[in-house]
Order: sequence, then structure tokens, then C-alpha cells
Amino acid sequence: MEKLKVNYVRPFGPSTLKAQIPEEIIKSLNSYVDNSINDQEKINKIDHGKKLVGDVSQELRLEDEIVDKVGFKDFLQKCVTIWIETELKKKITKFDIIDTWVVRQFQNEYNPTHWHGGHISGVGYLKVPKDLGQFTQKEKDKYYIGGRLQLIHGSKMFMCPSTVNLTPKVGDFYFFPNYLMHTVFPFKNSNEERRSVSFNAKIDDNIYNVYGGG
Repeated sequence: MEKLKVNYVRPFGPSTLKAQIPEEIIKSLNSYVDNSINDQEKINKIDHGKKLVGDVSQELRLEDEIVDKVGFKDFLQKCVTIWIETELKKKITKFDIIDTWVVRQFQNEYNPTHWHGGHISGVGYLKVPKDLGQFTQKEKDKYYIGGRLQLIHGSKMFMCPSTVNLTPKVGDFYFFPNYLMHTVFPFKNSNEERRSVSFNAKIDDNIYNVYGGG
């Protein structure tokens, strides 16, 4: 029998993009956060927890000048530009960041299922514990999802999974449409910090609004 020729096609579901945060940006953001958490006056100023849903130790808003200074805004804009051009064959002329923030998560803390504002969102990793734990029932360890980011869309059906579990790794950054539901699971057996950085942004309305009009 002649060998079958196949192509994998993704005709449905939201597109996502994975990129690598440059090392110098990771170092700069970590340095900023490390310095800030030792300054209570600063922490009070940049505390972002009241605007977010997470049950975590700290959620800290990144100030605009820091986002610009360390090159984080430039990184985000370049990635989104490439993503939109590749997926939609369109060039964005607008990239307005609404907010950026850092989440400091420790064992047994979590982020419930939620979505974001704006048009484009994303999350990347600045610090990840060496060990994210394991199931209490050892035979289930291969299914353990502690500390992972879970993306959720649609309903699970035949040949149609509705979730994707992503293991955090330092430097990985995931971009997704703002409406994509997601959650972060708690992890165990580690006193180390899981530190992530996120953003919301708006692009051209005529590109985001697939139905046209205002």
C-alpha cells in the first residue's frame, strides 16, 4: 500500500503564540521585583491584587517607565505584530498596553478560571520552582498538573480536546486572545516562588472586530 500523505490542519479554535523572553529582560524584571518587595512604600503603590482574581501572595503592577526601559513593551509588540501578520496576513498599526503585572505565587496558591480585558493578552515566566509537587495518590502522578497553566476553550468532544496544560519554564511566553479562558493550578512541596508576568493590550479595532462596524 502506498504511504499516506497527511497534513495537520487547525481549522478551528483560537490561535496562540509561544515566544522566548530575552534573558536581559528576565534579569531586569526580576531585579525590579526583588528590589520592590523590600520596599513597603513601593509595594503599597504598585499592589495590583484588588483588580485581579488570583488567590496568591502578591500581584504587582509594572509601571510604564519600567516596561519601556527594560525592553518588555518592545518585545511584546514585536511578537504580536509577527503573530497577527502570520495568522491574519494583516499589519497592526496600533499596540496600546492597558496594563502589565507580575504574579508571585507560592505553594497551595492558585488563579481561578478567568479571562482578560483588551484584545490581546499573555503570560510568561520569570521564576519557576524546581519541583512543583506530585499527586497524593501516587498512581496518578503522570496526570499531575500542579503549577501548570491550563488554557480552556469550547467543550470536550470526539477528536476535540477543550483544554491544554502548559508546564511553566523560565523564559517561555504565551500570547492568546483576551477571551481565552485559563486557570493556574496550585503546586505542592516547595517553598520556592513561581513568578509570572502578564499583560493586556489593544490593537487596531478593525482587525480585532471580525464582525466589522464600530
